[in-house]
Amino acid sequence: MKQIIGIDLGGTHLRAGLVLGNSLSSIVTQRINSNGTTSEVLKDLFSLTDKLLTSSVEAIGIGVPGLVDVNNGTVYDVVNIPSWKQVPLLQLMKERYELPVFINNDANCFALGEFYFGKGEGADSMVGLTIGTGLGTGIIINKKLYEGKNGGAGEFGMIEYLDQYVEYYASGQFFKNVYQTDGEDVFKRAHGGDEEALKMYDEMGSHLGRAIKTILYALDVDLIILGGSVRKAWPYFQKAVWQQVKTFAFHQTRESLRIEISELENSGILGAASLYYNQEKSRT
Repeated sequence: MKQIIGIDLGGTHLRAGLVLGNSLSSIVTQRINSNGTTSEVLKDLFSLTDKLLTSSVEAIGIGVPGLVDVNNGTVYDVVNIPSWKQVPLLQLMKERYELPVFINNDANCFALGEFYFGKGEGADSMVGLTIGTGLGTGIIINKKLYEGKNGGAGEFGMIEYLDQYVEYYASGQFFKNVYQTDGEDVFKRAHGGDEEALKMYDEMGSHLGRAIKTILYALDVDLIILGGSVRKAWPYFQKAVWQQVKTFAFHQTRESLRIEISELENSGILGAASLYYNQEKSRT
């Protein structure tokens, strides 16, 4: 049985592993020179991949925190790696390894990872929302990743909202943008029962609830899975989210909706490997 190398390319670390069926093994982590040249960062990526390469490897999947042209595998403006403004990563990986290579942004990989290995297993259509310093979205429709013609589908965080855009209010940015305070500090205060911190989460949750309604009007899914660092604070803002969702116009949609919190370990690696499974399914 063939193995897939899944690679999670972060701004400071690379994490990768071998995926075989439903199992993940040989996890390796490596720091990268985030401020290095394009070639220096590529050297780090190649070094990590080489450690996992065996004759049983069928393909390589890579999740990237940046824009990806899914047609030619070029990545743009990778978060926290200034030199990676435009890198033909697919071409470079295929030339080196002579294997099928699949690349996509990390939000799409999150959704696929949940669909194949997490709380999205068995779903027909779902949305994965990564809520951290931004608001990323991955869309599964009829059991396949929907990327849009240019790979830009699902950018709900960039929709104009109030005086800014959705992400400004409905992500971890909210605390710095609106209250000029650190989100981690707010989390600790909320954990201790601080009323001001809890009110901030209520406000952020209300914005997120409105964003979820927009997603529902556009896609009419019955499952949304929350990932990203802010998901850990779900108990503090879930009430505000549901208060908004309950005002959704269509009764059947709001009553059938499930909002789940990701519990998937190594979701970045599994999601990257899932790009291969998604491609195979697209051929059938």
